[in-house]
Amino acid sequence: VCEEEGNYSALVRVIGRIFSNADALMKSFRKEEPSAAAKTLNSLKSKDEEKQSDQKLSSSASSPDETPNGIPNSFEPLVDIDAVRRVYDKLLSIDQVESALVNALIYLTPNLELDLEYLDVYEANPDYLNIFIIVMENSNLHSPEYLEVALPLFCKAMSKLPLTALARLSKLWSTFGLPHVRRMMETFQQLITFTVVSNEYDAENLINDDETVVAATKCLRVVFYASILGGEVDVEHNEEDDEDAESDELTLHELLGEDRLYKKGPRVDPLEKELSVRPIDSIKPLIPFEDFVNESVNEVIEMDKDFTFFKVNAETKFSFQSCPFILSVITKSQGLYYDNRIRMYSERRLTALYSMVQGQQPNPYLKLKVRRDHIIDDALVRLEMISMENPSDLKKQLYVEFEGEQGVDEGGVSKEFFQLVLEEIFNLDIGMFTYDNDTKLFWFNSSSLENEAQYTLIGIVLGLAIYNNCILDVHFPMVVYRKLMGKKGTFLDLSDSHPVLYQSLKEVLEYSGSLEEDMMLTFQISHTDLFGNPVLYDLKEKGDQIPVTKENRQEFVHLYADYILNKSVESQFKAFKKGFLMVTNESPLKYLFRPEEVELLICGSRKLDFEALEKTTEYDGGYTKDSQIIKDFWETIHSFGEEQKRLFLQFTTGTDRAPVGGLGKLKMIIAKNGSDSDRLPTSHTCFNALLLPEYSSKDKLKERLLKAITYAKGFGML
Repeated sequence: VCEEEGNYSALVRVIGRIFSNADALMKSFRKEEPSAAAKTLNSLKSKDEEKQSDQKLSSSASSPDETPNGIPNSFEPLVDIDAVRRVYDKLLSIDQVESALVNALIYLTPNLELDLEYLDVYEANPDYLNIFIIVMENSNLHSPEYLEVALPLFCKAMSKLPLTALARLSKLWSTFGLPHVRRMMETFQQLITFTVVSNEYDAENLINDDETVVAATKCLRVVFYASILGGEVDVEHNEEDDEDAESDELTLHELLGEDRLYKKGPRVDPLEKELSVRPIDSIKPLIPFEDFVNESVNEVIEMDKDFTFFKVNAETKFSFQSCPFILSVITKSQGLYYDNRIRMYSERRLTALYSMVQGQQPNPYLKLKVRRDHIIDDALVRLEMISMENPSDLKKQLYVEFEGEQGVDEGGVSKEFFQLVLEEIFNLDIGMFTYDNDTKLFWFNSSSLENEAQYTLIGIVLGLAIYNNCILDVHFPMVVYRKLMGKKGTFLDLSDSHPVLYQSLKEVLEYSGSLEEDMMLTFQISHTDLFGNPVLYDLKEKGDQIPVTKENRQEFVHLYADYILNKSVESQFKAFKKGFLMVTNESPLKYLFRPEEVELLICGSRKLDFEALEKTTEYDGGYTKDSQIIKDFWETIHSFGEEQKRLFLQFTTGTDRAPVGGLGKLKMIIAKNGSDSDRLPTSHTCFNALLLPEYSSKDKLKERLLKAITYAKGFGML
C-alpha cells in the first residue's frame, strides 16, 4: 500500500510501534499451522501483532527436526525465520524505515534489560527469546547508525539472558549455516573493535570496565559455540580423567585465607557445560578459531589486572580469560605466566613459613643437581623422590646446577638441562620412542623396555618447561597434545601421526570393489616390535576369523586407529600424562588453550623472522644500531642459511625456536666485549645477551661468529 502511495509514513509508524514493544515483537512472526500460513498482504495497518505475520506467504519450518549433530530440536523457538528474512529484505531497502528500526531498538532495549534483570521474564515465558532472534536477523546491525547506541544497548540486554536461553540461541544459530553465523560474529566483532578504537584505556580506565565491550564479548561467546555446534564435532572419545579425591583437611592456603588465588583444578565455562560441547570436541568449526580473536582487545588489555579478576574477583569483575577465544596465544601465555609466577612465589612463602615452624633450612627453589654424563639417572631419581614425597615442590621455580661447573642458573642452565634431557630421552637407541623419517615426528614405542618412570619424567619435563617459560625442541604429532587435553586419538588423528597407515585405511573406507575378495583383510592386524619381529593383535575376539566387509569396515578402521593411538601405548601415555599433570594440574592451561596452542607454548614457533629480531634488539657497552660492526653483524646474520641461523639462535638464547609471538618478543642484547682481538663472541643465554668484541673487519666477524656458534656446549665462568 505504501509503495503504491509513494509514502512510507504508515509503515514507519507500524515499525515504530512493533519494534519498540517487547510484547508485540515477541508475538510477531509466529510459526502457525501450514494451512494458515497463506495470507494476503492487504491488512498492513491492522492489529499490531498481525503486522509481520501478514508478510508470511508460504513459509516452511526453518530447520528440520534435528541439527547437524543430532541434537533434538526441543530448543526450536516458534519464529518463522524465513518470514523474518523476507520482511527485512523488503524493509532494509527503504531509508526511512532504517531509522525507524534504529530508534525503535533504542527504545526497546532498556526495557528488555530491566525485564531480564529483575522480572525473570524468560522463565515466565520462553518465547521472550523470539525478540533476540528477530533483532539479530537484521543484516544491517554492524552499520554505523547501530554501532553508536542501539547495538551496545541490545548486547547489554542479551548478555542478561539466563544460561538456558543463551544455550537455546546458540543451538538455533548453529543450524543457520555459515553465512549467517559469520555475519553475527562480524557484527559483534565490529562493535568491540569500534568501541575499543573510540576509547582510550589505561591502568585506571580498564577495558574490563567497559560495559559495551564486555556485553559484546559475552554475546560473541554464544556465536562461538554456535560455530562449534554447526561444524564437525566429536563429543565422544574422551580420555578418562583420574580425579584425585578431595581431602577434607585444611590446606595452608586456606588457613592463610589465600584459597581463592589457588583454586583447585581448571574451571568450566557454564555455557560449555549447558551445551555439553567443548572447543576441544570441535574437529572443524564453521568459522576458524582464529577469526574470533580480536586484535584491538589484545592490544589494550592489562593482563596483570585481568588475571586478578579471573582468579580473585570473578564474581564482581569481568575477565577476558573467561572468554579465552577472543585472546591471542601471546596474551593468554601472559596470563599463564602470571599464574605460574604467583604460584612460585606462593610456594616460596609457604616454604619460609614451614621452615620457621619446623626450624629447617628453607629451600625456596626446585633444585636439581645433575652430572652431565648421567643426566637422566640424576634427574629421574631426584624428580621421582620429589613427586612422591612432596609433589608441590614441582611448583617451585626450577634451579639447575651441573656438577663441576660454575654456571649460575638465571634461566640459561635450565634451558641446557631441558635440551640434554630431551636429546637423551628421544635417542632412538634407548627405544622409548619411534621416529618417522617422513613426518620427522616421534611416537610412543608400544614395546618399549623402559619403565613407566621414564615416561613420567618426560611428562614432568614438558610441564616444567611450560611452568618455567622454557621452549623445548620436541616433535610430537598433534594427537599427543589432544590426548593431554583429554581427547582420545581417532582415525582422523592418524593423518599427521601415521600418514601411510591413514592413507591405507582411507582406501579401505573408499574401496568400491569387493573387500573380502580383493583385500582379504581380517580383524587381526600385525605390527613390528622393537626388534623387528611381527606381533599379531586381534581387534575383536577371534579376529582372524572375521573378514573385513563393506558392512563392518567402519568398525575395523575405528578399532585399528584406537589400537594404534590409544590401546597399544596406554601404559606409556598414562605415565607421561601423569607427569605432565603433576606440574600443570592446577593451572588454567586446559581452560585457556587449545591443543595446537599448547604445542606452540611448549615448542615455540618454527618461523624465524630475523628482521623482527633486528628491530627489537638493544645495544650496550658503547654499541648503537648505527655502529659499523652492528651493521656488519646484521648483514652477516641475514646472509646465513636456515641451519646457521638456528645455530646462532641456539648459541645466544639456548633454543633454536622463536617464543610465542615470534623473534620480536625475544629482547636480545648485543654488548661490546673489548676492542678488536682474536677472542670468540660469547653469550649469556639466560639474558639472551651476545658479547661481541669490536672486530676490525666484516670477514673476521663472520669467521669468529661461525666458529663460536658451531662449537658451543657447556657453562663456564668467563
